[in-house]
Amino acid sequence: MERASPAAGKLNAGGRGAGEGLGPAGGAQPRAAGSAEPGELIGRALDFKSEGAQCYKDKKFREAIGKYHRALLELKALLLLLSQEPPGQRPPSAAAAAGLSEEQRQAVEAIEVDCYNSLAACLLQAELVNYERVKEYCLKVLQKEGENFKALYRSGVAFYHLGDFNKALYYLKEARSRQPTDTNVIRYIQLTEMKLSRCSQREKEAL
Repeated sequence: MERASPAAGKLNAGGRGAGEGLGPAGGAQPRAAGSAEPGELIGRALDFKSEGAQCYKDKKFREAIGKYHRALLELKALLLLLSQEPPGQRPPSAAAAAGLSEEQRQAVEAIEVDCYNSLAACLLQAELVNYERVKEYCLKVLQKEGENFKALYRSGVAFYHLGDFNKALYYLKEARSRQPTDTNVIRYIQLTEMKLSRCSQREKEAL
């Protein structure tokens, strides 16, 4: 996705299989939490996510970033709405403790994963990539889906360009364990191992 390393850009954004922050486009804010029901907020988040995916397909990456941020803002409004519910009125079950049905909870988590994965994909298309932010978004995905291939791969790419080659190799090997034949992953593993070898050689020479 990045200009410096085109191989990273061959993964698509969005979707459960896919994947600076410029902030919400135009500073837009979600509607007041108290004025909407959870289902409405989730629906709006899905709409913004879909619009972001279309912008990505059209190569309008800055617009896509704005749409994904808007989707995440709707989810923040949802959390605010749920936090206003009196504790004594909250149902006891774990799934419903946040005031959501299991289906809604899964939808919220899916939107978050897709948006953060897609944000990372968009950032990797920039002329000057903010790898720190790419790493941040990918790690958010991995907190929820530790085996997400695209997040593992992009984390490895980000750590590589940030100069943390040990972590880069860890995430890249985790990605390879899920898709052993992916040529982008294999290429970055080779690049990372070369960097580590050179670092090791310099240390020996310094001694």
